[in-house]
Amino acid sequence: MNTITPIATDTSPDAMKALLERQRASFLKEGPPDIETRVDRIDRVIALLVDHKDAIAAALLDDFGSRSVEASLLLDVFTCVGSLKYAKAHLAEWLKPEEHEALFPDAVAKVVYQPKGVVGILSPWNFPYQLALAPLAGILAAGNRAMIKPSEVTPASSALMAALIAGAFDETEIAVVQGGPATGTAFTSLAFDHLIFTGGTAVAHHVMRAAAENLTPLTLELGGKSPVIVGRSADLADAARRVMTVKTLNAGQICLAPDHVYVPEESVEAFAEHAAAAVGAMYPTLKENPDYTSIVNGRHHARVQSLVDDARAKGARIVEINPAAENFSQQPAHRMPPTLILDPTEEMRALQEEIFGPVLPVLPYRDIADVIDRINARPRPLALYYFSQDQEEERRVLDNTTSGGVTVNDCMSHVTAEGLPFGGVGHSGMGAYHGKFGFLAFSHPRAVYHQSKMVEAEYMMRPPFGEAMRGFLAGAICK
Repeated sequence: MNTITPIATDTSPDAMKALLERQRASFLKEGPPDIETRVDRIDRVIALLVDHKDAIAAALLDDFGSRSVEASLLLDVFTCVGSLKYAKAHLAEWLKPEEHEALFPDAVAKVVYQPKGVVGILSPWNFPYQLALAPLAGILAAGNRAMIKPSEVTPASSALMAALIAGAFDETEIAVVQGGPATGTAFTSLAFDHLIFTGGTAVAHHVMRAAAENLTPLTLELGGKSPVIVGRSADLADAARRVMTVKTLNAGQICLAPDHVYVPEESVEAFAEHAAAAVGAMYPTLKENPDYTSIVNGRHHARVQSLVDDARAKGARIVEINPAAENFSQQPAHRMPPTLILDPTEEMRALQEEIFGPVLPVLPYRDIADVIDRINARPRPLALYYFSQDQEEERRVLDNTTSGGVTVNDCMSHVTAEGLPFGGVGHSGMGAYHGKFGFLAFSHPRAVYHQSKMVEAEYMMRPPFGEAMRGFLAGAICK
């Protein structure tokens, strides 16, 4: 592994604008890159991740205070490499023009996919590499250049990313800009050819307003309160184990994490017991366990803790899952034990705000119709998770709810299928990427039509219109 010393510097609005102009000028001068150039750029991102995986994991550990090295390699490196390799393997197929029917038999109608130009990536802190670099699979496959603004919440990871990208790419191909919220605001105001933002719904309103000034096309990957439904035919222990596996992964700091779970009213206590057992099997201890990730910083820890405190003050039962009964009041990081909120009510903040931490409200239900109504009364979530062996009930749930994606009998697994679209709907996002959907999102589908040589093709729309045209229209306009 090569050693790179990252140096963090804020990028001024003027410098970002000048960088965008250089990238666009280079793009226009060179034109759409050939397939070899696109593959080479994808390969360089793969090499960057593979060659510096240990440095990436170390930077993530530094930023979080405690983050599993294995989880970092799995979720921030492996996932990126997989997305990039998938795009590389399918690129030749995606680039083929699509032929379509034309009005005349010897005319040719086709769609040619053009790169849009320069794509801006505004990425979050929870998976600093995966959510900044995985979009490059579609962006580079489509033939674009890219500017990346990573989060200031994870400064070590952002600075390292800037150094790694600068070492592997000319700034007119891919560049990383750094800075705080003001830099992010200026970044969204740039006249990109496309902008992808991953983050919270509240910030997305500002991003969308800024992009509107330039009519910049947007992909918004947001969060939302992704529900879990545990049906009466589900294996309760299996469902609890799978829910808690993802709820504790990265300490629940995942946009696709299960936010709350609907459980049959007669099974709430049993679910809580199974959840506690599942956590204990994964994490016999928590406070010094290298497998258990910390909340990213004190501010976010205080926010998540305030959701628990609010629920407790409003009458909820709080079940803190702390297998070794450790004292978390003094610790070098910001670890928080997994926590269940039982008997929650709608006025509690934990049912109103995206949790983004290892806290899980458990909501009892009597009838599946009530669950469907409650889900539909909320903004549409990024994901929906359903556990059951009842196929009729599964169809009922899936047909009568809307979400970005669905996993049945597990949580988050749909995102591992690279060929499926990843994206939200409504408050949970706009547009989708991953696989071919990423290639399409960052491409312009250009219609190309070669006109027929038939005489009718030329004279069809040219006056004077006579009996022949009237006869044609009389026969063509019919039921």
